[in-house]
Amino acid sequence: MGAPMNPEFQLEGRQAGSLAGARIVVAMSGGVDSSVVAALAAASGAETIGVTLQLYDHGAAVGRTGSCCAGQDIRDARAVADKLGIAHYVFDYESRFRDSVIADFADEYAAGRTPIPCVRCNQGVKFTDLFGIARDLGADCLATGHYVRRVVGEGGRAELHRAADPARDQSYFLFATTRDQLDYLRFPLGAMPKPRVREIAAELGLGVAAKPDSQDICFVPDGDYASIVKRLRPEAAEEGEIVGLDGRVLGRHRGLIHFTVGQRRGIEIGGSPEPLYVVRLEPETKRLVVGPRRALAVSAALLDDVNWIGEGYEGPVTAKVRSLAKPVPARFEDGAVRFDQPEYGVAPGQAAVLYAGDRVLGGGWIRATVPAELAVAA
Repeated sequence: MGAPMNPEFQLEGRQAGSLAGARIVVAMSGGVDSSVVAALAAASGAETIGVTLQLYDHGAAVGRTGSCCAGQDIRDARAVADKLGIAHYVFDYESRFRDSVIADFADEYAAGRTPIPCVRCNQGVKFTDLFGIARDLGADCLATGHYVRRVVGEGGRAELHRAADPARDQSYFLFATTRDQLDYLRFPLGAMPKPRVREIAAELGLGVAAKPDSQDICFVPDGDYASIVKRLRPEAAEEGEIVGLDGRVLGRHRGLIHFTVGQRRGIEIGGSPEPLYVVRLEPETKRLVVGPRRALAVSAALLDDVNWIGEGYEGPVTAKVRSLAKPVPARFEDGAVRFDQPEYGVAPGQAAVLYAGDRVLGGGWIRATVPAELAVAA
């Protein structure tokens, strides 16, 4: 087909030159990344089956490209499968996605936390239900277009590593991948830069070669997540007081759903000697607590639902507390991440992901934070 042959699908007992006799299921979202994975799987000689989960189908998302798993994107996935001459199946998981991802997203915001729906989706419909489908189809592995690397370490156990291209790395969103899932998953794009992926798509004449990447949460087509939360949890949109760290009322806010920890924009309070940031949200009282930047400093984050895939590792770790943050030196002790230096903008509801170099050791959901000394003094 003209494509570079055979990325490493790491199927035990099969030759690298051909995967004839193997069966690979590819999760196809309709974007360029998963489409190229399907093309590489087909070029390897394996029987390739594309699977798309329809996760929602409402409003502007139906006709919007780059949103993943709805409307035009399903049609794009089908067109790519036809071009490649592979089977393609669409499964309706709309109600499951609504209950496990969208409802959780709204609940988290209503509780004053900052959710990460992409991780919940990977934990649920993508890396649980899709696994079941792939196994039912008799697949040797499930391949996705995520930019991470699966590295076979000592003892033959699979490890999860950051992508070779740091600008595309998605390891933060996959911290909850379990050991059994990692044994079955393959990530053929982890060693590639994004421009090369688009080149492959163009060389093969795939219609999605120049398709834009999705930038927003997939089920919020216009980026207005507050409207989704307001519709599902209207109490989260109620006005309330803006207060300082000392409890003094400074003004009014238009609903906690418009704010997250570390945010500066939208507070709209004048007369303060220094800029004010959101320090915490109190949904019980509907209060928004604000303070100077030093009040955001935390010494530790307490975690729930820790997933650990770093068996056998003993040594220094780094921690990443936001998808775009740089990993910082830390210690992991008794379900808590303790930072070597105060960390800023750590929000309950987000994830803390632990690394040893490029290797993902695991992570958990941030339940609460421990203020640093400066924050206590403030």
